[in-house]
Amino acid sequence: MYDGEKQLTRALPKMAKAAESEELGAAFRSHLQETEKQVTRLEQVFRSIGETARGKKCDGIQGIVEESKPAMEDLEGAILDAALIAGAQKVEHYEIASYGTLAHFADLLGESKAKDLLGQTLEEEKAADEKLNQIAKSRVNRDALLESHEEEDLVGAGSRTRGRRR
Repeated sequence: MYDGEKQLTRALPKMAKAAESEELGAAFRSHLQETEKQVTRLEQVFRSIGETARGKKCDGIQGIVEESKPAMEDLEGAILDAALIAGAQKVEHYEIASYGTLAHFADLLGESKAKDLLGQTLEEEKAADEKLNQIAKSRVNRDALLESHEEEDLVGAGSRTRGRRR
């Protein structure tokens, strides 16, 4: 998770810049600040168990981040925002599962300080996921669907003028 969080500190600014919705961009910027604190918190976890902070490459988060890049290059409008939210929620769900497991292991090992720190991050990740849900459900997903139908209508109208229907 240490490497994963560091990857996110590089990805979130790009996602914030790509977002068309100001609300979504602000959510990504806010979560970047939270993620930076989570990196520091993970360093505290390492210290609390007498280890040096280090991370192995997090292929899971790397894959999810890579999966989102084509959306930022190829999409626009609410469709882009919906894709960004979907990618961000994949990350949040990955993090929720990871931090939940880590906090449980810390508890089993009697590492109460580590458990509390990891639990704090877990709660932040759940809140971030809920915030993304609110943004998606309040407007973005509906607007993306409407934009998608508008594009289909344009494609369909163009093909009908050539004597074919799609």
